[in-house]
Amino acid sequence: MSEYAVQRANMVECQLRAGRVSNSALLDAMGAIAREDFAPIALKPVAYVDEDLLFEGRVMVEPMVFARLLQSAEPGPDDYVLDVGPGLGYSSAVLGRVASAVVALESDGDLAERSRKALAAADSDNVVVVEGPLEAGYAEEAPFNLIVIEGAVAAVPPALVDQLAEGGRLAAVVRSGGGLGHATIFSKRGGVVSSRTVFDAGTPYVAGFEPRQEFVF
Repeated sequence: MSEYAVQRANMVECQLRAGRVSNSALLDAMGAIAREDFAPIALKPVAYVDEDLLFEGRVMVEPMVFARLLQSAEPGPDDYVLDVGPGLGYSSAVLGRVASAVVALESDGDLAERSRKALAAADSDNVVVVEGPLEAGYAEEAPFNLIVIEGAVAAVPPALVDQLAEGGRLAAVVRSGGGLGHATIFSKRGGVVSSRTVFDAGTPYVAGFEPRQEFVF
């Protein structure tokens, strides 16, 4: 067993299971996907640490936070998923293991191309990478049963909420200001969207989703 495989097994047992992640499909997916293959070269040695990894305006969310957020969103094998800001594609690869199909939306063309190569190498055949503004979502393929934002946002863009299917869920860490953010699940029932906070998390912002600065004259 390689060193990375050992680290991956330890991540599942010591971070995920210990952090109250019990969804067997999700545990299997994160135990199978080589997280290091989706990290920039400089960050591969720390791919399995229990911290967020930041690179090129993207967040590779801490494994336990990522897993608990997904578990709370209750992904299913028939779900059609939009993954917003996946960077090099790790989150999309995991989602591809627990859902029917995944649209990975990237605004950075270089990241999109690199993620396509990483996902192809991981045999993630049910994931397609598209390019466009993250805050606009991907209306061409909407509605989605599940939308996941990879990193914290000051507020969820209305366009993403509008692209939820009936019965759909949107998972994101919402940080309206300083301090901890709130892992939040938005659900659409009867055309009405409600939200619930499931736990607190110090997840960094996705580039472009930070709070807007207000100037006082």
